[in-house]
Amino acid sequence: MPGNKVIFVLLMSHLITEIRNGYLVVSMTRGKANALEQTLVDELREVFRLSLKDDDIKGIVLAGRERFFSAGLDLIALYDYDADAVEEFWRSFMKLIQEMVAWPKPLVAAISGHAPAGGCLLALTADYRVMAAGDFTIGLNEIPVGIMVPEAIFNLYRFWIGDNLAHTMLLEGKLVKPDKALELGMVHEVVDASQVLIQAERQMQRYIGYQSFTWQQSKINIRRNLRQQMHMDFDVVFAPALKHWWAPETRAIVKAVVDGLKARSGS
Repeated sequence: MPGNKVIFVLLMSHLITEIRNGYLVVSMTRGKANALEQTLVDELREVFRLSLKDDDIKGIVLAGRERFFSAGLDLIALYDYDADAVEEFWRSFMKLIQEMVAWPKPLVAAISGHAPAGGCLLALTADYRVMAAGDFTIGLNEIPVGIMVPEAIFNLYRFWIGDNLAHTMLLEGKLVKPDKALELGMVHEVVDASQVLIQAERQMQRYIGYQSFTWQQSKINIRRNLRQQMHMDFDVVFAPALKHWWAPETRAIVKAVVDGLKARSGS
């Protein structure tokens, strides 16, 4: 029986996809920092959906751009979303994280620079993470900017770094440098920035060199509990978070962050 084949003719606003020998390199290209908003999330979901159906694509290397893998959520954009748009974004974003966690094929993150908050979440869904050495940070800092952390996010964090450390780092909103991230198990390699994508692709080549059914079924087995933990009743879990988003004290915190971001960007 012939395998499934999807022709990648994708007109993406914020992604560049390159088919290599057996895998796909997906590069995020939104602005200077790959901040996440509705369009980028939707495009990532579409690439993973189509890649899953294509038997010729054995895995994905997810890459950023110089100095930024992803700066996380685009708070400037989100601050101006109305209630319906905010809810749609959070539903889509959490679906993306769930789908990436459950994705059975090899996924390697080429972390070319900063990866706080949502950028860190994207990276944590990967099977292997290569990070650029330098004055970069990675971690989940949602709480200091007024965003409540659902249990599913804690479950993903602790899968890699353990319960106690995930608990402490989440509640402190702590970001760490590459060498510390390596020590804690948040990343698997730290290399010169010029070598990040090269090393990520080498790891992908190792993965796809194994018998695919054996590798993928093993990943499914290893992540079975995590996949279950990532599923949630959105209306129950996120209702308090969405309500909190519109609270005056939260809006004030986010507004201060947004004003700081605009000042640094000169907009």
